[in-house]
Amino acid sequence: MTSPSMLDNFKQPKPFYMIFFIEMWERFGYYGVQALLSLYFVKALGMSEDQSFGTTAAFMALAFALISVGGFIGDRVLGAKRTMVLGAAVLATGYFLLAYSVDHQDFVYIALGTICIGNGLFKANPSSLLSKCYAEGDPKLDGAFTLYYMSINIGSFLATAFVPAVHEHYGWSVAYLVCGIGLVCAILNYYACRSWVAHIASEAGGASPGFVKYAIVIIGTAIGAFVAAFLIQNLSIAHWTLVVIGVSVVAYYFYEVARDDTGYRAKMIVAFILMLVGVVFFVLYAQMPMSLNFFAINNVEHNILGYSINPVSFQALNPFWIVVMSPVLVFFYSHFGSQGKDLSMPFKFAVGMFLCSFAFLVLPLGAHYANSQGIVSSNWIILSYFLQSVGELMISGLGLSMVAKLVPQRLMGLVMGMWFLTSAVSAVIGGYISSMTAAPKGVTDPLQTLPLYSDVFLQIGVASFVIAIITLMAAPILTRYINADVPVGEPEAAIA
Repeated sequence: MTSPSMLDNFKQPKPFYMIFFIEMWERFGYYGVQALLSLYFVKALGMSEDQSFGTTAAFMALAFALISVGGFIGDRVLGAKRTMVLGAAVLATGYFLLAYSVDHQDFVYIALGTICIGNGLFKANPSSLLSKCYAEGDPKLDGAFTLYYMSINIGSFLATAFVPAVHEHYGWSVAYLVCGIGLVCAILNYYACRSWVAHIASEAGGASPGFVKYAIVIIGTAIGAFVAAFLIQNLSIAHWTLVVIGVSVVAYYFYEVARDDTGYRAKMIVAFILMLVGVVFFVLYAQMPMSLNFFAINNVEHNILGYSINPVSFQALNPFWIVVMSPVLVFFYSHFGSQGKDLSMPFKFAVGMFLCSFAFLVLPLGAHYANSQGIVSSNWIILSYFLQSVGELMISGLGLSMVAKLVPQRLMGLVMGMWFLTSAVSAVIGGYISSMTAAPKGVTDPLQTLPLYSDVFLQIGVASFVIAIITLMAAPILTRYINADVPVGEPEAAIA
């Protein structure tokens, strides 16, 4: 029987559970759409595969890039709770419009633009709200954000398993309607349990915004949806827009660093350095739906434990391993944290990067043991997804916790959005790296494609291993800055 002390490692404040299920339902809707989107472009709209991939990449980049804007609105204008509910409502509208676009294709880009704006409004604010549920230095914070990250992957796993089956049996429209219903469930979840977070609010959330602020945000949301729709149709302009957003957010971040007088300056610089490590991780993460997916299709046996599967379904291993391993890591974080023995955030990022490196290094090893037809045992890709998923929990899964610890509350939503902006930047870089694995046109022989994948995966593994070593070497210094509140640039002796 499990002892009470062990159960205590998993206990969280009551508001946590409401936020957990809101995030789960929202991600169910988003990943349900994402699972079908490229296929929808090709099968229903007649796009080429190249055009489909480019449009999907632009959609994903904008959806992540706009999260900083939603975080700012949550911090300074409406408050996190109001912005979160508005974002969920806009997302539901976008999914219903996407269902409508199946028979009225002129609406497809408006639907996608609406989803981008809704995701931007929603995504930073549940995590910002969650960070306010814990006192500074609470050892349960890492565990809370790991469990919160697990909610994202439960939503992802359910969506990728269920929504494609709905499409197969009932068509595109019903599948997208199901995604919209997921957001309706998220909104109902909030209103049923909103009393649990009634006492938690930012300065903006604790005051009434007034008609003018509401009107500005709603009108801006409508205009933003049309602008996003235009950008998704014009990829080069979308990429430049991403550059402008990224540079603007980083410039504003360092403006806030320079003017900070609350002792957070050094911590905010450490947070930025760890965000750069996050960019590297998300470049590796972007390989899952691209190079790793095609490697599974072309060079991996299509079965798990003797059961035949669609090779695209190997991607479901990522949320599966995350759901399985999240409670394990939560236990260790809370157990050792309560004893003052937990690893610091920089060391966790370094360990996570080593695991992600090994995830790619095992694939060339597996290629060495491929059979005479150039087919690799599925056990190697199962191992690779396991290593990368645990690494993901220690980097992406703790990224939100890192922001919550190192950034002042007045900037929480904005910097949560900045963390998600790393995904947008990484999607572009990851696409370029993935293109290096593309076989010449007409080449499908596994014996010809295997050396190509093996060589690129080896390069990815070695490069990320070097970055992991650099992160590990820098971890002691970064940890001192986190713990000491000493401005960066002072002699090391001052913070020893």
